[in-house]
Amino acid sequence: MTGSILTPLKEMMHGISSGLLAPTIAVLLLFVAFMVIELGSLLVEALTERRKVKINVPVLLDVFQEKNAGEIMEEINKSHLFRRQKAALSELIKHRDLPAASHQALARRLLAGEELYYAKITNRTDLVARLGPMLGLMATLIPLGPGLIALGQGDTRTLADSLLTAFDATVTGLAAAGIAFAISRLRKRWYEDYLSSLEALMEGLLEVFARERRLEE
Repeated sequence: MTGSILTPLKEMMHGISSGLLAPTIAVLLLFVAFMVIELGSLLVEALTERRKVKINVPVLLDVFQEKNAGEIMEEINKSHLFRRQKAALSELIKHRDLPAASHQALARRLLAGEELYYAKITNRTDLVARLGPMLGLMATLIPLGPGLIALGQGDTRTLADSLLTAFDATVTGLAAAGIAFAISRLRKRWYEDYLSSLEALMEGLLEVFARERRLEE
């Protein structure tokens, strides 16, 4: 009685797992293609954004202390700051007439926006780094069932095809995950440095404008 109940359930489960093989392999191939695109994007980002240029934050902060808003803006535009950093600082300078509390709130909002922007970029490769091994394991285990059945029947050709599919899926999933992990680590190191520099520069600007308000009073 139990066997008769389990038989259709087993068949249903086998049908589901067999049906998942093709979509899983397709997603793994998409991951590989996506990683090729991300590698190209990483190279363009490294070259166009001049990632190796070191921004001397203390020097810029000293410059801010001695100049007015217009001169500070000129120094920012002439500096080696990245485009998004310049845009955020420009927005802060543009609204320098806000009350101190509102100005600080704006600085926090601009910084949070930059953090969110960079988090979205790294989340893409983080997702591939997590899902790649899982899908690779799925595509490894699914063909092993028919392979074991073929082994019991003496069908070595089907067994070899199943094992080849399983090994290829494992390698593909791990390769995509490994590349994604490396890209994420590199970008996170870059972005943490950018955000810390931006935060220091924003705090310097807030101090300059707060001192100007006190002098005007």
